[in-house]
Amino acid sequence: MAFTYLLNTNSGVVRLLIPDNKPTSYLFEDDEIDAFLTLEGGVKRAAAMALETIASNEALVLKAITLMDLSTDGPKVSDALLKRADLLRKQADLDGEIAGGGWDIAELVYDPFGYREILYSGYWP
Repeated sequence: MAFTYLLNTNSGVVRLLIPDNKPTSYLFEDDEIDAFLTLEGGVKRAAAMALETIASNEALVLKAITLMDLSTDGPKVSDALLKRADLLRKQADLDGEIAGGGWDIAELVYDPFGYREILYSGYWP
C-alpha cells in the first residue's frame, strides 16, 4: 500500500487534480495512478480516467438512499465527477496532450491498382 504525493511528479499532479491527496484516506495506490498515466498518456487524461473510475464506483456503491435524516445520492455525485472528467479531457485537447500517439495506421500505395483498391473500398474519406 503505497501513497506518495509529490507535486513535482506526474502522479502527484494527478492526485492534485482528482483530489486524492490525504495520506490517511487516499483512493488510489501509486501503481494505480501510474497505470492511469500509462493508459492515457497524459496527466489531465489520467486524472479524467481516475475521476471516471471514482464515478462508476460511486454510482455502484452508494445508489440513492434516504434513511431517517440522512440521504445520499450516488448517481448525482457520479454525474458531477463525470462532468469534471469531461472538462479535464477538453483541457487536455486544448493543451495538445496526445492520447495514444499521433496516428494509428499508414497504408502505402505502390501502384495505381492499389490506389483504386483503397479509394473504392472506403478506407479514405
